[in-house]
Parts: sequence; structure tokens; C-alpha cells
Amino acid sequence: MTELFYALALLACPVGMGTMMWLMMRGKHTGGESGTASEVAALRAEVARLRAGSDDRRAAGRSRSAG
Repeated sequence: MTELFYALALLACPVGMGTMMWLMMRGKHTGGESGTASEVAALRAEVARLRAGSDDRRAAGRSRSAG
């Protein structure tokens, strides 16, 4: 009886891991597109805005150190 318990405990990890991998792979096929065109456009605009702000701060830092 004890051997059965140890065998079940030993198999619990790989069986659980296999189940989780199977569920994660199954979840990828059920979803539609992850990002719509409007979401992508909004994110690109946000990145451009953040880069412009970063460039402005960088330029302001250079002018302070030069002066």
C-alpha cells in the first residue's frame, strides 16, 4: 500500500505538468486575433508619444549640462 502511495506521489508532478501544457496549448487555438488593428494603431501612437517625450527630456538634460 505504501508503494502505491509513493508511486502516485511520484507520478503526480509529470501528469500535472502534462495537463497544464495541454490546457495552455488548447487555449491558444480557441482565441481570435490577439490584437485588432485599432489596438495596434493605438499602441504604436503611444510608443511614438513616449519616444518623443524621452527625446525631449534627453535634449533638455544635454542643454542644462552644456550651459
